[in-house]
Amino acid sequence: MTRTRTSSRRGRRNVSADTKQSAIRQLPFRAVKNPYPPFQIVSADELEAIHLASVRVLEEIGVKVQDARSLNLLKGLGADVDPETEIVKFDRALIDEVMTGLPSEFTIHARNPEKTLTVGGNNLTFATVCGPSFISDLDHGRRAGTIEDVRNFVKLAHSLNIYHHEGGAGLEPLDLPPESRHLDMMHAQLTLTDKAWHPCWLNSAKRARDCIEMGRIALGVSAEEMAERPAFIAGINTNSPLVLDSAMADGLIEMALAGQPVHVTPFTLAGAMSPATIEGSLVQQNAEVLAGVAVAQAARKGCPVFYGHFTSNVDMRSGSPAFGTPEYAKSVMVSAQLARRYGIPIRSSNTTASPVVDAQAAYESDMSCWSCVLSHVNVMMHAGGWLEGGLVCSFEKLILDAEILQSLSAMLDPLVFNEDNMGFDAMTEVGPGGHFFGAAHTLSRYKTAFYEPILSDWRNFEAWKEDGARTATERANRIWKTLLEEYEQPSIDPAVVEELDEYVTKRKEEIVANGE
Repeated sequence: MTRTRTSSRRGRRNVSADTKQSAIRQLPFRAVKNPYPPFQIVSADELEAIHLASVRVLEEIGVKVQDARSLNLLKGLGADVDPETEIVKFDRALIDEVMTGLPSEFTIHARNPEKTLTVGGNNLTFATVCGPSFISDLDHGRRAGTIEDVRNFVKLAHSLNIYHHEGGAGLEPLDLPPESRHLDMMHAQLTLTDKAWHPCWLNSAKRARDCIEMGRIALGVSAEEMAERPAFIAGINTNSPLVLDSAMADGLIEMALAGQPVHVTPFTLAGAMSPATIEGSLVQQNAEVLAGVAVAQAARKGCPVFYGHFTSNVDMRSGSPAFGTPEYAKSVMVSAQLARRYGIPIRSSNTTASPVVDAQAAYESDMSCWSCVLSHVNVMMHAGGWLEGGLVCSFEKLILDAEILQSLSAMLDPLVFNEDNMGFDAMTEVGPGGHFFGAAHTLSRYKTAFYEPILSDWRNFEAWKEDGARTATERANRIWKTLLEEYEQPSIDPAVVEELDEYVTKRKEEIVANGE
């Protein structure tokens, strides 16, 4: 494998290696697959009705695309483009053509090959939260995020094995200039974890290209090689209802041109940005996804692009977004059926509207995660750390979510009914009225027999009280601190770090000089 730039410094010893035994018990890093049939809540006829209604929206109402480059691409694709109004309309034949031949699976290549991911089919990928402006923990409460918080979050995302993917640096570092903070965020992602990445900012062509170039440097590959061996799971949001703005369009096109998988995710909140029914919101969501896929395919035919789900509802009393609701769960399941109809992977999210790490945060996230697992969602974005409707990144919530996801992962391990597991010899040894604590069958497997939690406390009341009577949230606080104390930076060539440093410095100077 060759690089576009080489350096004699590449032969230096790696910075560090993963050698330390953690005091926190957790499952090993591993692929998670769902061996069971996907849960389906609408019929094939109803699914087709959603598709046809979405096509009708695109044919009769259209989508406003606020980006000249996208308008030119869509015109070349055969869409009906009005340059004055920026309204683009698609007929059914064009949509059928756009949605034909898309990749049903793709591979995301991590810096550590052992953490490379397959997305699609029955594979589940858990990615940490991205996007919040605020950070929260029990020690300092809710506050504006900093670059130090970003670095600590990436370290935790690296340390927790259940998270397959660093989902986007966790939060916005509001102590850095908005024009260039994406460079520092990507630097943290690329150097502090060897898991695969989500580019943190795609809201301009230049920022998207920065993320792509930094990823290429971190992997030591050419642009052509990275297009063949993608490194990112990227994503954009439409501006619901029925608008694709220039910033998101730029990010979408740049990722498509670079051959990086990108999900198109409408932000359809029923009653606010979409009709006040889940059925109508799903139709609108689907129309916006189809339009976004068309832009990506117009930029680079055959590039990996997948279905983004984020349909939920608002609280009709206050107008506030509601998450982890029954409506959200149903919209996940129908969206997954739509993605399978089109033969493409799907992303959804672990969500809650709770402002703190409490019972509400747990049961709303549990509702979200179960619906994703049951419906075979391929990428669960915001799977760890999301709080307060996505406004807050929480260190304690990251640990709570790890417990939920570990439990679901263990639940998906199939039962094996062989002679040894069915335990006839153990029952013979113990006989009627005995107990199995000292049986040979028990002693041979007592260390590995059952799932061991990362957060739950299964001791009796007296033992729990004597040990400090800590709640789950308080225990989560201790766990993330322990993980940070134990953290060791994964191996990385010092010359790669030096090249990334140089790139960041150069681009910051250009941004200031050019007023980007």
